[in-house]
Amino acid sequence: MIKILVVDDEPPITNLIRMNLARQGYSVTCAYDGQQAADLLEGNVFDLVLLDIMLPKFDGYDLLSFIKPLGIPVIFLTAKADVMDRVKGLKLGAEDYIVKPFEIVELLARIEVVLRRYNKSKGLIQILDVTIDPESREVFQNGKRVDMTRKEFDLLLIFCQNPNTALFRETLFERIWETDYIGESRTLDSHVQRLRRKLNWADRIKTVHKIGYRLELDEEELHPAAPPEK
Repeated sequence: MIKILVVDDEPPITNLIRMNLARQGYSVTCAYDGQQAADLLEGNVFDLVLLDIMLPKFDGYDLLSFIKPLGIPVIFLTAKADVMDRVKGLKLGAEDYIVKPFEIVELLARIEVVLRRYNKSKGLIQILDVTIDPESREVFQNGKRVDMTRKEFDLLLIFCQNPNTALFRETLFERIWETDYIGESRTLDSHVQRLRRKLNWADRIKTVHKIGYRLELDEEELHPAAPPEK
């Protein structure tokens, strides 16, 4: 299982990140100051660190210099939005730099990119009777492969990474089509309709009036699959 250390002195942020990463099958540990993070890093093995810059005890820049010899990739999550702060963080060796506030869907995507860069994978995603393999980009329902176009797969993955979350049309369109949303939603709507038909999820992928779409699950249905044993 992929192990992620989240270092941030704001519990609401760490709790939000922990909840969403756990839903995706990650093992998450939280630290609330630089010293606590260093102690955890000395006694545990992590695959990724999500790191704030402004921390008690010692800051994220200092902690990054401690982490780099361990060979663990780091993504900065910080309110420091100045370009020079970004440049400093990346030059010091961070894999990515995300400015607060951020959308969870973007954070999940950037985590996936960094983990792939380091040849790591969190394994399968299990939602209801559907199994998604992010690495091979395959989808199975009740053990049978479901053919998906690239856009349909990307759309399904976003929904399954953000269950019970209303996703704006703008966010979905810009993430999948990688271009600005100009208010024309027929392309997105037609892909959602095909996804509903292919998976028989008409009662699962709900239209949220004036916002976009939401994948609806009961709490007991939120059971991400454990990564396969190597």
